[in-house]
Amino acid sequence: MTTKSVTVRVARWSATHPWRAVALWLVFVAACVVVGGAVGSRQATDRDLGVGESGRATTMEYEGGLAMPAVENVLITARSGPLAAATATADAGATAGTDAGVDAAVAEVARRFRDLPEVAAVGDPVTAPDGSAVLIPVTMRGDPDTAGDRVAALLAATEAAQRAHPDLRIEQVGRASVDKGINDLVAQDLGKAEKLSLPLTLLIMVVVFGAIVAAGVPVLLALSAVAAAIGLSTLATHVVPDVGTVNSVILLMGMAVGVDYSLFYLKREREERARGLGHIDAIEIAAATSGRAVVVSGLAVIVSMSGLYLTGDAIFASLATGSVIVVAVAMLGSLTVLPALLGKLGRWVDRPRVPLVWRLTNRAGGPPRLWPALLRPALRRPGVTLVVSVLALGALALPALGMTLRNTGADALPRTIPVVQAYDRMTAAFPDQSSSHNVVVRAAATQAGAVRAALAELARRTGADPAAVRASADGRVHALTVAVPYEDTSPQAAESLRALRSDLVPATVGAVPGAEYAVGGYVAESLDYSTHQVDKLPWVIGFVLALTLVIMAVTFRSIVVALTAIAVNLLSAGAAFGLLVLVFQHRWAEGLLGFHSTGAVVAWVPLFLFVVLFGLSMDYHVFVVSRIREAARSGLPARAAVADGIIRSAGVVTSAAAVMVTVFAIFAGLTLIDMKQMGVGLAAAVLIDAVVIRVVVLPSLMALLGSANWWPSRLGRSPEPARAAGRPPERVPVAAR
Repeated sequence: MTTKSVTVRVARWSATHPWRAVALWLVFVAACVVVGGAVGSRQATDRDLGVGESGRATTMEYEGGLAMPAVENVLITARSGPLAAATATADAGATAGTDAGVDAAVAEVARRFRDLPEVAAVGDPVTAPDGSAVLIPVTMRGDPDTAGDRVAALLAATEAAQRAHPDLRIEQVGRASVDKGINDLVAQDLGKAEKLSLPLTLLIMVVVFGAIVAAGVPVLLALSAVAAAIGLSTLATHVVPDVGTVNSVILLMGMAVGVDYSLFYLKREREERARGLGHIDAIEIAAATSGRAVVVSGLAVIVSMSGLYLTGDAIFASLATGSVIVVAVAMLGSLTVLPALLGKLGRWVDRPRVPLVWRLTNRAGGPPRLWPALLRPALRRPGVTLVVSVLALGALALPALGMTLRNTGADALPRTIPVVQAYDRMTAAFPDQSSSHNVVVRAAATQAGAVRAALAELARRTGADPAAVRASADGRVHALTVAVPYEDTSPQAAESLRALRSDLVPATVGAVPGAEYAVGGYVAESLDYSTHQVDKLPWVIGFVLALTLVIMAVTFRSIVVALTAIAVNLLSAGAAFGLLVLVFQHRWAEGLLGFHSTGAVVAWVPLFLFVVLFGLSMDYHVFVVSRIREAARSGLPARAAVADGIIRSAGVVTSAAAVMVTVFAIFAGLTLIDMKQMGVGLAAAVLIDAVVIRVVVLPSLMALLGSANWWPSRLGRSPEPARAAGRPPERVPVAAR
């Protein structure tokens, strides 16, 4: 007697005890949501995010108690025309020769902010060199990493001052207010994504199944998996802190894989029922085939995402944790509660039927015509088809060789955010407010005098204020801020950093015996992060490729299948990267997608895309190759088996790809450039993978290899599960003849 696999045993128990399985799932989801909400999340700090030399500078600052406090700036400008300069201090009234309205506004702002417990100090107003604006610096109390949680009171004070002086423009700019503006936009975008993705996904499912219940089951399971994963990821943030985008990734991945896994399973169960099996037997066969494919593909995604931990980067660790959790939860749901729902619903899963759609999607009759026609070139002339398709995808991948990586700077932020508009006005009026380098020195307390003298000399050479040198209480850590009068991402800013690190700092601070120094600041952080990605990329790629090779080899007992899986997935990922560069770096779709190109790709996006694409591609690959293997083991010749497997899996793969492309395309329409690039990259790769790879490249490659596909194992003749249950052999597809 053959021992049933774990997936089959779990599925049978769930199908025969549906209420228990459903109740356990609901309790699990509710517990995740409640516990996650009660515990709360931990957000990543500057220390968590730092890499390279800039990361060391941040760490030394915090250890010395020299972390710069959060500073907000209140900007006063005229709504039109010039602004008379305000030279009065925040406590004085109008001064002869100044604009009384501006002085009154300055006094109003100072009074309101000094009354706030969140404010430590209000500085004197500073007039722009051209007299076009007045800037009032406001220093906040408390940890600068959590300033965003307290900035709402300051923004309310600014709005009140604006209402009191409607003839002027009074705005607030600072890291905390910018972060809040971005977070509010992200929340708005996510709300829009949820509102669009759910009905569109449900509509696709209705078209796929032709029945309301069958369409709703995958969507409901995906939503419950997302809810549970968000709760679990909240707990996980106390080990791996949240960088602020985890919930976005969980929604993106959860809807994609959650619907896919349920779709694979449900489609196979319906297929077996259509051949005359009872619903319990059909569920067992679905568990033995599609359920196994779900486990393998889920493990492949988890392995791929785990490669991000090798970067030693808080952003990737956070994204990997959220992705691993939601994929694991979606996989668990498809193997447990889905069989329970199918067992309880039985044939009612096909009710109520959508009349026209049901007839179109469930037509009985002769063999399909579309897929055999599409496969005909790959199966009749596999060599030519393979060469042409590989060359075409290779040409599309070529632009990826010139990919430029850059962190998201102020120039990439959407100008629809009011605080970003205020930032533009502030940097135009006060160029020295745009960015700064931060030189941090750590040495023995006995060297404090020498360090101060060295920093004073550095200040003289760079034009910084020597009085701005800060020192820790124990005299071991000193810091100097050097203004950068350039855009953060400009070549001039990068050159000024290079001059500091290679020449100016070593020539001054480096002369102090035993001194440890580092240059930080936003410009340094951006460049260090891009370099960090390039350095870690080979390790992550090697890890993902090696473990994927092992998983595929063990699953199919074939080195050839494992190697071809890696080859075709690398091809589709490379083509997606090339398209990403064309769209965003070469500005091909600025007008279409509504963004302003910075001439670069966001630094974290390519590595994240690679691991996600490699994992998700395994969904289709495992499912398709499993069907080809079934056909080959049933006795079909090599090319006929390829045709049979692809034709039988084409409908579900196309449906799954349609869901993924739809969800990812919604993210391509969001406002932030990071989300746009991620959405475009994922949507393009899935489309290429489902259409070009599975219909052209894979069948032509497997047709060429023939029986060598399964080397070194010998693929013994074994009837597929459905045929063992009594289904007669079917005709060889026309495309394979």
